[in-house]
Amino acid sequence: MPITGNKGEWSETYAFLRLLADGKLFAADEQLNRIGDMFFPILKIIREETRGTPYEYHPDADKAEVRIYLNDEQVLCLPATVFDEEAKHLFGKIATGTSAFEVAKTEAFIRKIFMTKLKTPSADKSDISVQIHDVHTGYRNVVGFSIKSELGSPPTLLNAGRTTNFIYEVTGLNPSVIAEINAIETKNKLINRMTAIADNGGKLSFVEMENNTFSNNLTMIDSQMPVIVAEMLIGYYMKNIADSMALTDYVSQVNPLSCNMEFYKHKIKDLLCAIALGMKPATAWDGTDEASGGYIIVKTDGDVLAYHIYNRDAFRGYLLKNTQLEKGSSSRHGFCTLYESGGKIFIKLNLQIRFS
Repeated sequence: MPITGNKGEWSETYAFLRLLADGKLFAADEQLNRIGDMFFPILKIIREETRGTPYEYHPDADKAEVRIYLNDEQVLCLPATVFDEEAKHLFGKIATGTSAFEVAKTEAFIRKIFMTKLKTPSADKSDISVQIHDVHTGYRNVVGFSIKSELGSPPTLLNAGRTTNFIYEVTGLNPSVIAEINAIETKNKLINRMTAIADNGGKLSFVEMENNTFSNNLTMIDSQMPVIVAEMLIGYYMKNIADSMALTDYVSQVNPLSCNMEFYKHKIKDLLCAIALGMKPATAWDGTDEASGGYIIVKTDGDVLAYHIYNRDAFRGYLLKNTQLEKGSSSRHGFCTLYESGGKIFIKLNLQIRFS
């Protein structure tokens, strides 16, 4: 069967070809600009489409070639210029592609170099395994990177689910208007319901999270992180503020923990970074980064840049400036409907984060 993929999936293959052609991985600053004198020489990239059959791709800058090994035996050697040409061709096709599409020339080439899939199976958040020469420590460790692309639709950072619901008590609201508010089914029903709550004197106060695992994961970052995120959600649903940076300003103004702006900025960066590198709502998290290398970004101009451990602060800044909250399906995830319990009124708000 032909290999098909969307822009994001083909971008992963593009990053693979580009890195092998260049033989190095350049670092990015907060604005996603290349840091010219900060890069990591690539010793090899490892792909294991079938368990027990790991192919290793070794770029050799001195000989300007890429050698491919299986079980320590060289099975193919090609000039690095071939990978450069193939990467350029694929980039052009991604730029003009729509929906799921084929790239016949690229498919023929990647099959030649023992690839039959655009993505390799992974139990964590990493999309590519790279052995880099760490010039800071001398280590030659294999690390996993998550790959994101600016060429397609902005990907989600955190997917919505019932696990990402936050529960609030609604005070000041007459129970007689509950049915009327819940009956709002306009195109912008979530905004309209929250506006109706505010117009009828309702005020939200955070009670708890619906999912204990996600709650525990957030408290691994900071014991008050659920409170900070809960306030961000109020800013989003009640004030229509979506941008992470703007929400940081909003939370600092409300100041639920009596702290300064830099505190909230630091903590929200921590949250975004933890989610990006491995923390999932429904899985108990021990604080370990699953994408141990960091993030690789495919830019709209074709440059492939990385946020690694040594420019983690730049990555945190990039996340804060390039993410936003968005609304998932209220019917599927069970939120934004008023309900009564124990003589009190409650509502759930849902967290979903996407790159902007």
